[in-house]
Amino acid sequence: MTVIDISPSVMQFLLAFIVVAPLLGGVAALLPAPPGLRGRNPDQAVLRHGVTVTGAVLIAAIVLAVGFDHDHPATMQATTDISWIPALGVRIHLGIDGISLPLLLLTALLTFLCALYSYFKLPAGPSPKAFIALVLVLESGTLATFAVLDLLLFFLAFEMVLIPMYFLIARWGGDQRRAAAWKFILYTLLGSVVMLLGLLLIGLKSGTFDMVALATDNGRGLTTSVQVIAVLAIGIGLAVKTPMWPLHSWLPDAHTAAPTVGSVLLAGVLLKMGTYGFVRILLPIAPDGMRTFAPYLAAFAVVGIVYGSLACLALARNGAKGDLKRLIAYSSVGHMGFVLLGIATMTPTGVNGALFANIAHGLITGLLFFLVGAIKDRYGTADLDTLAGATGAALYGRAPRLGALLAFAAVASLGLPGLAGFWGEMLTLFGAYSPAEGLSRPVFRTFMAIGAFGTLLTAAYMLIVVRRVCMGEHSPHSQLSPDDRTPQPADGPERPTAAGSPPQLADIQTYEAAAWTPLAALTVLAGLWPAILLGLTDPAVQKLLAGGKS
Repeated sequence: MTVIDISPSVMQFLLAFIVVAPLLGGVAALLPAPPGLRGRNPDQAVLRHGVTVTGAVLIAAIVLAVGFDHDHPATMQATTDISWIPALGVRIHLGIDGISLPLLLLTALLTFLCALYSYFKLPAGPSPKAFIALVLVLESGTLATFAVLDLLLFFLAFEMVLIPMYFLIARWGGDQRRAAAWKFILYTLLGSVVMLLGLLLIGLKSGTFDMVALATDNGRGLTTSVQVIAVLAIGIGLAVKTPMWPLHSWLPDAHTAAPTVGSVLLAGVLLKMGTYGFVRILLPIAPDGMRTFAPYLAAFAVVGIVYGSLACLALARNGAKGDLKRLIAYSSVGHMGFVLLGIATMTPTGVNGALFANIAHGLITGLLFFLVGAIKDRYGTADLDTLAGATGAALYGRAPRLGALLAFAAVASLGLPGLAGFWGEMLTLFGAYSPAEGLSRPVFRTFMAIGAFGTLLTAAYMLIVVRRVCMGEHSPHSQLSPDDRTPQPADGPERPTAAGSPPQLADIQTYEAAAWTPLAALTVLAGLWPAILLGLTDPAVQKLLAGGKS
């Protein structure tokens, strides 16, 4: 069933446009604005250009989704297959199915919302031209990662996002931005070198780099030893980007230093590239190798779940001087642990849960980083003790709508039933209860129990954050200094209030509501109607795990 019948050639054009348009837009952003489009000044013109290009890409992605055949989501659609480097057998092969389409839409949506937010709240730094160009190149690389069907093209797209994100952190970030940017680039580049060796091993041993052909072959053309080596090499590169414990240490620093939109894109879409690679490449192409490493992957995943939650609890406690952005970054380590656990089960239930959790994390954590960025702009700090300890400074009293939205995002993140965060974690745990044939049930049920304990820890630290930031702390024994008790908002003077009432901060602005409302609405929609995602992913996952057979 298609909502609107669109010809295959138009679908091909739409997918190619979605991948290429941001790249061309990034180049155009560096050029002088044509007469009539300059606005009040060149900075406004280039910011409007970013909104226009990302908006056009989002519209094209929505039209592509409308024309997608939802009766056959396991079939590759909107495909383009052109020979590019005949000597190496590399082809420009694009296509989407029920696994990649939601990620394509998520990327287009988040990048548009970031461009819209930046139009009104550009982070301090060098030229806006460079900022918009980097965001557009980042979008192109991310969209290409989810659309290409050739192993070498996948690697090129995977690497294409590194340089833009490095400069976004290093030039527009906050304190310690250069050190965080270097840590990010070194970790990911080292992982990528190992990943390239694994991709080349698969291509040379099988005689093709075509991901569809390799998935259909389902590892029959590769010996078990080759699969094991390939999974180890490729898995390391993907695990760094995910990030999997203990290869995660670049993430908290990068998030803490990155500008708001950099954190949103890093958490919302870049982390998904790693887990997408596990599903698209390793599960169907090297199933025997994955089966060998699945228990170890699951073990690292559940350690990450518990470790991320304990790190968040440590940051959230009174007197720890924890940074709220850093806390949300550590929460991502735990949430992505659930995604990896679902993949490690190698079952349709677990993999569907992983893909659902991917999208839910992008929506919820993207919203959280938007909110934390807004709080930091208003208070001039993201320090939890400062935010919680100032008498009358609680968000419920000073910016009630902002406080309510932060509480909503927090309870969505902890997996409240009826919101998007619930279904991915539940399906992942169900998958671990009954893993694929050949995997130890007692071992995976132990992992399931540890993962379930992790959900309790997640609820604990998220509720502590809500209590401290939204409700405040009025203890006379607070460890804060008088200066910490009277933070000054960065968005302007506090508004006078009645005697005895806390001074007010600017509540949610119109442009903020425009950027955040779609994420909140989709979080509710996916929570109340999970079939909107599972109806796309389940047939595609069934086919993928069956070796290309529907």
